[in-house]
Amino acid sequence: MLTKPEASPDGERARDVCSRHGNRPDELIEILHEVQEQLGCVPEAVIPVIAKAINLSRAEVHGVVTFYHDFRSVPAGRHVVKICRAESCQSMQSEALCSHAKASLKLGFGETSADGQVTLEAVYCLGNCALSPAMMVDGELHGRVDASRFDEIMAETLSEATQ
Repeated sequence: MLTKPEASPDGERARDVCSRHGNRPDELIEILHEVQEQLGCVPEAVIPVIAKAINLSRAEVHGVVTFYHDFRSVPAGRHVVKICRAESCQSMQSEALCSHAKASLKLGFGETSADGQVTLEAVYCLGNCALSPAMMVDGELHGRVDASRFDEIMAETLSEATQ
């Protein structure tokens, strides 16, 4: 038996978030951030719930979710690794860093490891151009990252996860 999204626990939580924001369409970004914070992502099933609550079309809500790279439709891994691919970082060998990261983690951009530990993401500016190439792990910014520094950062990150 199929349940309607609005009847699901996620749908109820999304509706509650919308209500706290006054069901205002101009609050969509804030609503999506809060839904993602609560659910770990913005599941496809809650998009019609949000759209109905704030009087927008599903296409409008879906368009915002898919346009901004911070929103995801499935939960991220325990650790999120973002590597900058903008021009400054590219000029400082970020493509070599990207290749190393993908090989080391055995992931492509936008993928999460099978054990749910790591998600690898490409981003297009971390605001750390003076220290290119840059990466961010779990919100912590790192600059002048090469393959060996990447390995050190990841070893430290993953060892903390087991402690």
